Amino acid sequence: MNPEIIFLVCAVVLVLVSFLAWICSRYKKCPSDKIMVVYGSIGKNKDGTNRSAKCIHGGAEFVIPVFQSYAYLDLTPISIQVDLKNALSKQNIRIDVPSRFTVGISTETGVMQNAAERLLGLQLSEIQELAKDIIFGQLRLIIATMDIEEINTDRDKFLAAVSSNVETELKKIGLRLINVNVTDISDESGYIAALGKEAAAKAINDAKKSVAEQDRDGSIGEANARMDQRIKVSEADSIAIQGENEAKMKIAMSEAALREKEAEALKIATTAEKIQAAKALEESYVAEQAAEQARRAKELATLEADIIVRAEAKKKEMELAAEAEAEQIRRRAQGEADAIFAKMQAEARGMEEILKKQAAGFAEIVKSAGGDADAALKLLIADKLEELMRVQVDAIKNIKIDKVTVWDGGQGGDGKTSTANFISGMMKSVPPLNEMFAMAGMQLPSILGEKLPESAEDGEKVEITETPTEE
Repeated sequence: MNPEIIFLVCAVVLVLVSFLAWICSRYKKCPSDKIMVVYGSIGKNKDGTNRSAKCIHGGAEFVIPVFQSYAYLDLTPISIQVDLKNALSKQNIRIDVPSRFTVGISTETGVMQNAAERLLGLQLSEIQELAKDIIFGQLRLIIATMDIEEINTDRDKFLAAVSSNVETELKKIGLRLINVNVTDISDESGYIAALGKEAAAKAINDAKKSVAEQDRDGSIGEANARMDQRIKVSEADSIAIQGENEAKMKIAMSEAALREKEAEALKIATTAEKIQAAKALEESYVAEQAAEQARRAKELATLEADIIVRAEAKKKEMELAAEAEAEQIRRRAQGEADAIFAKMQAEARGMEEILKKQAAGFAEIVKSAGGDADAALKLLIADKLEELMRVQVDAIKNIKIDKVTVWDGGQGGDGKTSTANFISGMMKSVPPLNEMFAMAGMQLPSILGEKLPESAEDGEKVEITETPTEE
């Protein structure tokens, strides 16, 4: 492939991968301690106006490249020290209210939108100053509607009013009030200190009065207690004597009942012991029987396992022996087949060589005969004539004739007797050479004779009795 094409393909792939990575990088996840503000082309509100920003808390958003961008608002709480001084109360007395406010960016839906519109891009110090101005104003407003006694004594009411007013104003810029801690309230005129001294003096006087009343009540109570003591002691003595007698009676009855119960308990215990002993003995017999049955089952299982294991081993041994014998038979058969195949191949090659030699020899004979095939065939037949004659003679040589009966009809001719005709006919029973050549599709050369016409010899009947020859 052309290197320039490869370089171009690699460059295109690199650009596509970079573009996809850049697209994926625009999928932004918002941390749990932040608010992600997506701004730009966001869409429209229900009233048709353009939406200024989209706030996301605890999720993710795909920021469309070019058309949108994003920024974060930190949800970390902001601690603000507010040292309010010379605040005018409802009584026209100026007081100092040092306090510490803890605020943070709100995660409410509408308030988050306010924070995105009014706090996005501001530094922490700027947010603190903005919140401090709002808190100062609301504190002065709340103090102007309350008496110093309310502010000093009913602190919960004061804090509730501060939380309600301040948080309402903070939500307008996207903040929420987390905590308010008012340390101490003081004034330059000493009114609060005087209230404290008055309260302290009143508390001291009330304490002294209470002590005197308690001393009086103590003396009266002591005398009444002595009187009640004597009366109660006498009554208690009489009641105690009566109680002792009743107690002795109850003790006697209780002892009698105790002895009765002890006897019954002894009887029940003895009976229970005997019953339990009998049950224990019975359970021991049952346990021994169960143990004996378990031992018997174990021995039977062991015996069965041994028999099964031996049978499995014997079966495996027989299978292996059978497989080995089958493998030997297969290999022996394969060897015999290979040997037969090799023998047949050798015989075929030998026959092929013989035929080739015979063909070559016959070709030489034809060549020696000057190319005349008939002359060559005559030479071959002349060479095999003795062997052919021997075959014809051997055909009747071993025939043993026990008796020959000849019925001469008196029709003998050409000077032959019936016996001579019989011998001649027996020789003729051997196929002549010319017939053998005719069956082979060849013609006997004229040098070996011609086929004589068949002549029927009637009037002769020959009965031949053959003696079987044992082979």
